Amino acid sequence: MVAAMDRVDPATRSRIMASVRGRDTKPERTIRRVAHSLGYRFRLHRRDLPGCPDLVFPRLKLALFVHGCFWHSHEMCRKARPPTSNIRFWLEKLSGNRERDRRAYAALELAGWRVAVIWECELGSSESVYARLREVLPPRTGLGGAIGAHSVYERVDAATSIKSRNAPGS
Repeated sequence: MVAAMDRVDPATRSRIMASVRGRDTKPERTIRRVAHSLGYRFRLHRRDLPGCPDLVFPRLKLALFVHGCFWHSHEMCRKARPPTSNIRFWLEKLSGNRERDRRAYAALELAGWRVAVIWECELGSSESVYARLREVLPPRTGLGGAIGAHSVYERVDAATSIKSRNAPGS
């Protein structure tokens, strides 16, 4: 099999690859903003935990990874296609990333943590981000989780319905 040539010169490719960030990426910042707006508090990049999860919810014992589809080889995702140049290097690199992820997940679960992964391709719209986080995180309750407290979602819905009932012309 003949490898395709790279579309940019080596200096440009080097500059592009050097600009790739490992933390504080746009998908990660999006997840953090939504989780915070839903009332969750978390820690970032806990180096004392296996795999250094992107977001850690200590009270929930949840380690959340926000993975880029390319770097972590998201199956059946169009963003996860390996480059056509330097094929051997990339296949080894990406399979090594997948194996490292598997080891980190296993170590976290062994230590009693729940592990969740949100993929870059799942972050299309604000609604999809909220929906994905609701799958991963339990509803927050008011009053520190007191019995009989309503979830944040229920309080927002109730406040909206009260405002609409008190609107002029109702």
